[in-house]
Amino acid sequence: MAAHRNPTERAELAQALRTAVRGEADFGTTARALATMDASNYRRVPLGVVFPRDADDVAAALAVCRAHGVPVVPRGGGTSIAGQATGTGVVLDLTRHLRGITELDPGSRTAVVQPGVVLDELRAAAAPHGLTFGPDPSTHSRCTLGGMIGNNSCGAHSVAWGTTADNVRALTVTRYGGDTLRLSRGTVPGALAGLPELIRTHLALLRTGFPELPRRISGYALDALLPERGTDPARAFCGSEGTLGVVTEATVRLVEVPAARALAVLGYADEAAAAEAAPGLLPHHPLTVEGMAADLVREPAGLPRGGAWLFVETGGATPAEARAHAERVLRAAGALDGTVVTDLAGQRTLWRIREDAAGTATRMPDGTEAWPGWEDCAVPPARLGPYLRDFRALLAGHGLRGTPYGHFGDGCIHVRIDFDLLGPEGVARFRRFSEDLADLVVAHGGSLSGEHGDGQARAELLPRMYGDELVALFSRYKDIWDPDGGMNPGILARPARLDENLRFEVLPKRPVDVAFGYPHDGGDFSAAVRRCVGVAKCRTAQPVGAGVMCPSYRATGEEAHSTRGRARLLHEMLAGEVITDGWRSSEVREALDLCLSCKGCRSDCPVGVDMATYKAEFLHHHYRRRLRPAAHYTMGRLPTWLRLAAPFAPALNALTRFRPLAALAKRLAGIAPERTIPLLPRQTFTRWLGRHRGKGTVILSDDQVVTVWPDTFTNHLSPEVGRAAVRVLEAAGRRTLVPGRGLCCGLTYVSTGQLDKARKVMRRTLDRMGFRLGDPLVVLEPSCAATLRTDLPELLPDDPRAAELAASVRTLAQYLEEYASDWQPPRLNRPAAGQTHCHQHAVLGDAAERRLRERAGLTGGLSGGCCGLAGNFGFERGHWDVSVACAEESLLPSVRASEPGTAFLADGFSCRTQLAQLAGVRARHLAEVLAEGLPPEPGTSCG
Repeated sequence: MAAHRNPTERAELAQALRTAVRGEADFGTTARALATMDASNYRRVPLGVVFPRDADDVAAALAVCRAHGVPVVPRGGGTSIAGQATGTGVVLDLTRHLRGITELDPGSRTAVVQPGVVLDELRAAAAPHGLTFGPDPSTHSRCTLGGMIGNNSCGAHSVAWGTTADNVRALTVTRYGGDTLRLSRGTVPGALAGLPELIRTHLALLRTGFPELPRRISGYALDALLPERGTDPARAFCGSEGTLGVVTEATVRLVEVPAARALAVLGYADEAAAAEAAPGLLPHHPLTVEGMAADLVREPAGLPRGGAWLFVETGGATPAEARAHAERVLRAAGALDGTVVTDLAGQRTLWRIREDAAGTATRMPDGTEAWPGWEDCAVPPARLGPYLRDFRALLAGHGLRGTPYGHFGDGCIHVRIDFDLLGPEGVARFRRFSEDLADLVVAHGGSLSGEHGDGQARAELLPRMYGDELVALFSRYKDIWDPDGGMNPGILARPARLDENLRFEVLPKRPVDVAFGYPHDGGDFSAAVRRCVGVAKCRTAQPVGAGVMCPSYRATGEEAHSTRGRARLLHEMLAGEVITDGWRSSEVREALDLCLSCKGCRSDCPVGVDMATYKAEFLHHHYRRRLRPAAHYTMGRLPTWLRLAAPFAPALNALTRFRPLAALAKRLAGIAPERTIPLLPRQTFTRWLGRHRGKGTVILSDDQVVTVWPDTFTNHLSPEVGRAAVRVLEAAGRRTLVPGRGLCCGLTYVSTGQLDKARKVMRRTLDRMGFRLGDPLVVLEPSCAATLRTDLPELLPDDPRAAELAASVRTLAQYLEEYASDWQPPRLNRPAAGQTHCHQHAVLGDAAERRLRERAGLTGGLSGGCCGLAGNFGFERGHWDVSVACAEESLLPSVRASEPGTAFLADGFSCRTQLAQLAGVRARHLAEVLAEGLPPEPGTSCG
């Protein structure tokens, strides 16, 4: 198959595709860089990406590619673990346009879907009818039906509802060259002329060559074409990993959802004991039997005693019936300890632990990287316990570590292993282990793949499982479908070697010179970028629970604006093959431009990708010794300008009310014309506090003195928040001090990538600190608190004072809970709405705030997501539309839906400003709402 790396040939191919399809054909640097990897260890650089608008576009694109001799790779959510969603030709991205549910028939319990439909979208459409699609991988919020068909995906509920192949009724498939076939049970399309003869002449081999187990995904499912199995070409197509054709439409089976569910969580001594118990639970007809060990659980989260657990979900017509079902399982389980959870919130919390394991497992407890490659082997469930013991012994024999988890009821095990894939010795060990593990799986009667497909990771080893004769039959089957070999070559039939095309080969061999310390990545920026393994939790259409990540992706729907997409571009920037201008890359800059620096990925990404830090690092290098955007000089240096402007606040406020002058000022400052410039207060917080000092309570001891950080936003833009906090602290018996003058956390310099200046500001702040490091420091602005907690020690890793100051940081609620636990807040008895600040969610946590609101009688939860203003982001020219879209996702709807008398809460200045400018609502810091409920005290003023 021609490589077509000649620029002229590539240009001719691109033009032919643009002429032939109504969708987009993108051969640009960004599109190619985004499609080099999936969620595997592999990387292949495509020529371009086509986004077909409909089935006709798919056929047209395949016809053009065949005419030009260019291979094609169909791609859905890009969450494949084995490398089958990467390729060197043209990638067909089916997620942009082909995502319709064309029919949903509750009577026949079927749905007709396009391949780009996300699983959760289908489940949401089926839910009002009491139905769902049974297979449910942990990536259900972003994986597509086309990808699930390609890999024959399974998920947690396969013990009840089977694999994707078990739930496919018919497929419409387009072959390389553009002809379309309809696949359904009982008939082989005439276009597949040699297929009936292939089956008829190899009946004995097909009847004896496939192991019988619930999770046999490896190879082609040729036994589905046996006459006694109904000659089902649609079922045989499932699991073909894009090597036969492209699904353009699928008719799938829906299953009835139990009216109620319960979850039995069972604790065992270790995962082998849990595995041995799992088959004995299957006669109770559970919906799931999932297993995981303690070394995957960073926090116990209410789990029962044990070193490993089974999660066994049961269903029933009523909650009582579901609970009784789960209690029967508990009694039969032979567990060390166990519990039954019936409330939905508790079940979701526990399931999230299991679903996040795919990301959690990418780091060992000591921070060592771990990788897929042997992610989903499966053995007969009755053999799972002995297999796991042998597997652990094999790991130890190769000097490797990994933590098994997965679908114990089906005998399918997920594991990520601490392979060293960066050097030749580690890669050689990876190969030796892979060969030995393949033999071990086969010895236990298992399948090399039990869920994710073989891809490049395992297809080379299929002869060990099936033998040479059956594997040769796979190649003949592939040739009947795809005689030109254009569909996803190197996968399944005539596969590439498992140690080729590793995505780490192209990265720098030495650490890159960077500004941040990257303490969790050994100071290595490449290691930080490698954190993204493609799990793609950032590509969800809705925030998960109270989560934040990734607001810009949800606003635009573009891969380049997801956390994963940006990490991929940074990876390619370091590689230097597709993106060739390093830190000066315009492609990376443009992708990062819409990153809100919300830090949501720092907490919500299962592997802890921290794109806000990576963005600051990139901007630092990108603009070094270069002219920066105007906003970097204005909003990026906001503390300086506000300090200079404070004495002239009345005059400046009057000038901003003059519209022509305000418009000119915004244009020169790089501010979006739709924005209103905030007014300056007549008196800063520190000036007010200086006059107020001495009017508070009598100080009895040092413990009753509390230091409040005079952050830029509280001091110069919303001093009423500081005054209210002083009022609350005085009510709790504390007197407020500030730690010094001219202090700044450096937030605005960090967010605009002015890291040399940020470090200078931070060092000056540490030098001027007038309080004892180690004592609690109350920071009222969440973004400043997060900067002090994380950016300060990561930019000044060699200054011990930075770490001490970071450890001192408390929010107001955290301080009150920790140091004034006897204080009773006023009972307000009001509903509350608003938003938890994204930096607070990601870095500080909001548990103390939730408990304080509950004690004060403020009912209702705050929304997740991001307000969209995000410091300077929403004020910058060109960001207005995305900023508004982010606000419209959760925050504004929650405010509009609130009842009369609701207290609107937003601890961040950005969140309050966004609500004021978009909804005309005056939101307040929690301190303000609490202070309003306090009785007036003689001599105390809130200003």
